[in-house]
Amino acid sequence: MLYILRREFIYLWYYSIVQFEQIFSYWLIGVLIGSVISVFAKDKIHGSLRELGNKRLGALGVVPASALGIASPLCMYGTIPIAASLSRQGMRDDWLAAFMMSSILLNPQLIVYSSALGTTALMVRVVSCFLCGVAAGLLVRLFYQGRGFFNFSGFDELQSHDTDPNIFLRLLKNIGRNIRATGPWFFLGILLSAMFQRYVSAEDFTRLFGGKNEGFGVLMAATIGVPLYACGGGTIPLLQEWLWRGMTMGGAASFMLTGPATKITNLGALKIVLGAKHFILYLLFVMGFSLVTGLVVNMLV
Repeated sequence: MLYILRREFIYLWYYSIVQFEQIFSYWLIGVLIGSVISVFAKDKIHGSLRELGNKRLGALGVVPASALGIASPLCMYGTIPIAASLSRQGMRDDWLAAFMMSSILLNPQLIVYSSALGTTALMVRVVSCFLCGVAAGLLVRLFYQGRGFFNFSGFDELQSHDTDPNIFLRLLKNIGRNIRATGPWFFLGILLSAMFQRYVSAEDFTRLFGGKNEGFGVLMAATIGVPLYACGGGTIPLLQEWLWRGMTMGGAASFMLTGPATKITNLGALKIVLGAKHFILYLLFVMGFSLVTGLVVNMLV
């Protein structure tokens, strides 16, 4: 028994070290870039969104709003107070929907992480997340124009943690918070990936996510994204392993959409501002968009 445990530990350690060597640099660079943007560019990004509210762009406003959501480094609990402030200043709900949807799905730090998956997967992630934000904004405009979609009552803008007068110390503190927030999930992802390599056969994986039945693979990827997703950086090692094992690019696209959109902390925050009815509509939209995206990606890639 002791021999078996030692053997399995050696296997898992080996797989973890290999995965760590492959992906650690992407995680570290992502942390640094995310902190630099948070300290030096966050206010400019959100200022651009406020300026957007003064322009008469109509439905086209969802395009820059979705792009700014991707550029924002804030998590959902930081994004909602910003959106609440913009709503009180008169910004339209369709533009806010586009900003919040894309902000949930992607940020500059996660873009760097995702480059470890290769150029194709990175482009699929960026484009699909941007289009998801645009689609969310257009649907809110189409069905809720003139009616309120969000309820931001009780939300005030969060106080920034980046207040140290010394710029260098301000950046170092942000990097430390970033490492504490993402590091545990990153290493958990590596461990899960190592366990996957050791205990899931290529044949079983192909039956689930690859092979001839690509539509079923997309459905499975979209479904497991709901309970499995913990953190963007933590899922990159898993996605890297899955793509290597034969997961279709469409399946990966579906997982990359449903995962962050149904992250438990994001759902908790969204439930507050959406209410029960709109929250259900949000879940249906995410699942439907991810399935369609996965099927389309499989057709094109």
